[in-house]
Amino acid sequence: MIWWCKGRRVTTVVLPGLLVFTLLAVIAHGESVTLPGLLAPGTNLLFLMHLTPLIVTGSLTHSLAQRLPEAEDLSMRPVPLYDTALTFCTVLASASVAWVVGALADSSTAFEAARNTLFLTGLMLLAGAVHPQAATVAPVAWVFIAAFVGYRDIRRPWPWAVTLHPAGYVPTFLLCLAVFLCGLLALRHTRSRPTP
Repeated sequence: MIWWCKGRRVTTVVLPGLLVFTLLAVIAHGESVTLPGLLAPGTNLLFLMHLTPLIVTGSLTHSLAQRLPEAEDLSMRPVPLYDTALTFCTVLASASVAWVVGALADSSTAFEAARNTLFLTGLMLLAGAVHPQAATVAPVAWVFIAAFVGYRDIRRPWPWAVTLHPAGYVPTFLLCLAVFLCGLLALRHTRSRPTP
């Protein structure tokens, strides 16, 4: 397992990513920038907490891309299980941090970041199952497309723009959880296949 931790760069990529996520969650949970609305009149707000899950998805994407095919394909160790556990624990840790910040600071955007981390990580894993390079692009594209065209009018997001929905909306949380679980299944399936 030591070679797997070193190969996946857990201590040099994933843990620093979690630390940066935590720092930004603490200091930027109420900060926002104004963006022009492309489909709706007026402007849209993009809270910086909507961007923080990209730190988690970026760290995980880079970590999971560090494969050692010769060692992994011949190994008797359950490498797909290790990758799934790493992803699950990283998302659990980051969502927990955002949830605690939301509870202590009474910040709805921090609660949204916790939920959005589930969704964007699931999206990253599903996109990566289709094409490895799509894993990096999909979450970033989703966040910025939602920011520019995700509102039907001021502060009313479209149903598809789940990362902009209010934190307490249960159907959105269930959808985000479902996407994350599907992403974990996709990761397990793609990691179980031998490298061509």
